[in-house]
Parts: sequence; C-alpha cells; structure tokens
Amino acid sequence: MLYELLLPLKTHFSPLNLLQYITFRSASAALAALFISFLIGPWIIHKLRYHQIGEEIRPSGPESHLGKKGTPTMGGIIILGSVVLPTLLFADLSNTFIQIMLLAVIWMGGIGFLDDYLKVVKKVEKGLIGRYKLIGQITLGILISLWLYNAPEYENIRSVTSIPFLKNYELDLGIFYPVMIILVITGTSNAVNLTDGLDGLAAGLLAICFSVFSVIAYISGRVDFSDYLNIIYLPGAGELTVFTAAITGACIGYLWFNASPAEVFMGDIGSLSTGAALGTLAVLLKKELLLAIIGGVFVWEAVSVMLQVSYYRWTKNRTGTGQRIFKMAPIHHHYELKGWPESRVVIRFWIIGILLALFSLTTFKIR
Repeated sequence: MLYELLLPLKTHFSPLNLLQYITFRSASAALAALFISFLIGPWIIHKLRYHQIGEEIRPSGPESHLGKKGTPTMGGIIILGSVVLPTLLFADLSNTFIQIMLLAVIWMGGIGFLDDYLKVVKKVEKGLIGRYKLIGQITLGILISLWLYNAPEYENIRSVTSIPFLKNYELDLGIFYPVMIILVITGTSNAVNLTDGLDGLAAGLLAICFSVFSVIAYISGRVDFSDYLNIIYLPGAGELTVFTAAITGACIGYLWFNASPAEVFMGDIGSLSTGAALGTLAVLLKKELLLAIIGGVFVWEAVSVMLQVSYYRWTKNRTGTGQRIFKMAPIHHHYELKGWPESRVVIRFWIIGILLALFSLTTFKIR
C-alpha cells in the first residue's frame, strides 16, 4: 500500500527511493510487525480474559499443564494482525507471490478461528470436525495449485521441485505435483498445530524457519545469487522477503507474551495459519523437500504422533492391549513425562531448530 502510493513520489522526495529496495522494506516490515505485536498484544489478551476465552486442558495431558487452564487462547490474532498489516503496507500487492501468501494465512486463519470459536466460545468439545478442517486445507492446496499452473512466473517450472544436495537437477512430478502441494501445505499446517503444546515452543521454531525462508526468498529472486548457488531463479520471489520478515517479526512479538509462563496461547487460528504459511512458502520457492530439514522439529513432532497411534492400534489388534512407543505424543510431552522441565524442552528444541536451519542453508553449497 505504502509501496504503491509513495514510490512514484520519489522524483519529488529522494528518500522515498529507499522503498524500491527489498531489504529496506523487509526491515521496515519486521520492525512494524514487532511494534504492532507489542501494541495490540496487551489489548487482545485483556479482551480474551474479559470474555473468558480460556484454554481447556485435556485431563490426559501432563499434570503440570493443569495450572494453565483458563489461560487466554486465540492469541494467534496477534500474529495475523502483525503480519497482514505490514505486508499490506510494505509489499508489492501486485506480486503473485504476495497475493498467494495472503490467501494462505487468511484462509487458514479463518478456519482456525472457526475451530477455536466452536471449542472455546460455543463449548463444542472437539471444535470444528477434523474432516472439515482437512477439506479446508485440501481446498487451499487446490486453489494454490491452480494459481501456480496459470502464473507466468512458473511457466517452465510448474511441476518441478528442487532436491537438496543435487546441483542443476530438479525432480519433475508432472500431474502429481498438485498432490505434493496439498500434502506439504496440509502436513505443515497440522504439524505446527501439533507442536503448539508448550509455552513458546511453536512460536520460537516458526521464527527460526521463517528467518531461513527469508534468506532463500531473497536469493531466489536475485538472478546473480541464484545462478551462483545453482538454485531455481524465480523472478519476483524476492518480494516474499518482505512477507517472511513480517511474519518473523510477528512471531517474535507474539513470543513476548507466549514465553513461559505464557500469558496467551495462539490457538488453532495461529498454528494453522502460520503452518500453512510455512508450507506455502516452501511450495512457492520450490523447496518442498528442503522444508523437511528446515522444519525438522515440526516433522518429528508429527511423525511421533503417527508412530504412537499406529503402534498402539497395531498392538491392540494383535494382542488386545494397546502399547505405546513414547510416554505421550507429540514428542515434547514424552520428555516432560521423563522429568524435563518445560523450559528445558523448549530451549533444547529451539537449539535443534537452529542447527537444522543452519544445516539447511549449507545444502546450497554442499552439492
């Protein structure tokens, strides 16, 4: 918005030339997201408390979590507001990449809001039925697939994806590529949702992942950098740096209120929307396979749930008594039940996330 309004005035006021630089607009978007988070965070938390929109704690969860009952939830509104507004202000809204990212976060934010509203306000125990959430996620994947197949930016690379550690080689999935898009967006959205179980865990990991994608978006949109690193050049993808900077700032700003002991939880409105944003970024930048490394902690959280459920069902069918691999899934609860303090689990998972982030960046040269 500011970009479109003010850039044409650069001939009359030379400092406005700064708006043509993605780095300047990205830094501005990140700072604006932080400022908005700090500004609206206390007000939103107050309103959530006033309307008694508090978290319900599962009786089957760790006993240490029972004290969190009633903590305001739906705090993902802080993240959404803090990322959408700076993006509208500092990004080029005519850019296809930005339009798709806004669609993804708003679409899944709406589904998450409906789920939280049914659970917390209407007291529907399971909230939005799982299959309806899945339909919403699949529909988003289909919409993005159709958009990409008709976008000129992807004319020659519509169905290809990069393979980590391989130089000058992309995997062409042909007609099956839309299936990958749906799986990546749906899987990432649900994985972040599963990870959001400890104070600050998901928000910190998201900030790390989005920081990595900020670097990838910038180099993918630069013909010189992408050529030097032998990665797919995507004209216009550099504009995603503005969005990734904004959502990184929004996650850090939200973390201010979500750090232990949490004043607010993000709820599905936050976890589903940020997860969808992460998956969509991987799709737009052709880094779907690399996402498994960048978001490795999210992957392990989701895999731990699938292993737990599958093994329990298999042993129950075979012996009549279900057995578990972990003390509890997702995996962060397993370590809690082993006696780790919540803060230790969170910080160690952050450290693993940082190591995976650094390793993912080295894959551009280790090929």
